[in-house]
Amino acid sequence: MARIDARALDELRTVTLETGFVKFPEGSVLITCGNTKVLCCASVEQFAPKHVPEGTGWVTAEYSMLPRANRERSRRDISKLKLSPRSAEIQRLIGRSLRAAVDLSLLPDLTITVDCDVLQGDGGTRTASVTGGFVALALACRKLVKEGVLPRSPIRHYVAAVSAGIVDEQPMLDLCYEEDSSAQVDLNCVMNDEGQLIEIQGTGEGRAFTVEEQRALVELCQKGIRELMAKQRAVLEAD
Repeated sequence: MARIDARALDELRTVTLETGFVKFPEGSVLITCGNTKVLCCASVEQFAPKHVPEGTGWVTAEYSMLPRANRERSRRDISKLKLSPRSAEIQRLIGRSLRAAVDLSLLPDLTITVDCDVLQGDGGTRTASVTGGFVALALACRKLVKEGVLPRSPIRHYVAAVSAGIVDEQPMLDLCYEEDSSAQVDLNCVMNDEGQLIEIQGTGEGRAFTVEEQRALVELCQKGIRELMAKQRAVLEAD
């Protein structure tokens, strides 16, 4: 079947990573995936949470969508006096994914918070946040090394994420909004640069799906994640 944007079934949307997009954070990047745009900013603070062992650091994330990031205005989380369940679930996913990239023992008593703010949503905002958030995190760690705060970077793995799904019985990579909203199966996948899975979130929206179908979707994601990591490397090596 033809896709709405004429991509091949296993083709990513056009992806760009613009580093240094914001002046003040230790690391920042604007990631664009098709029409989805997410601003990722990594901030370093000189403390670690109480639950973290002494001498060890922490990496966490926050996620939010601007009121007109979508087709209709949504209320800000702060106006509802609490984080929406969707935003809370997504930011936990981002935090888990980014911690998998880091040796926390090499971040002594430091916290790095990666804020992911969706400027425009067109599908895949959580996966774009993971992919862009990693670049912001890596830039912040590089700055800490350059300033002599850390002897070496705590980054041990590249991490990226992408979606795949089944639409009209066809497995597809990197769903845009129209595809995602009509998908029979929707799957988000996070991996590291060794091809190891960090997290899979899969849902049968219109029907149940088989283990074989899940495997095919994960293989599609693996292809896309390799391509995303090549873009991450190119940007970080050029910066």
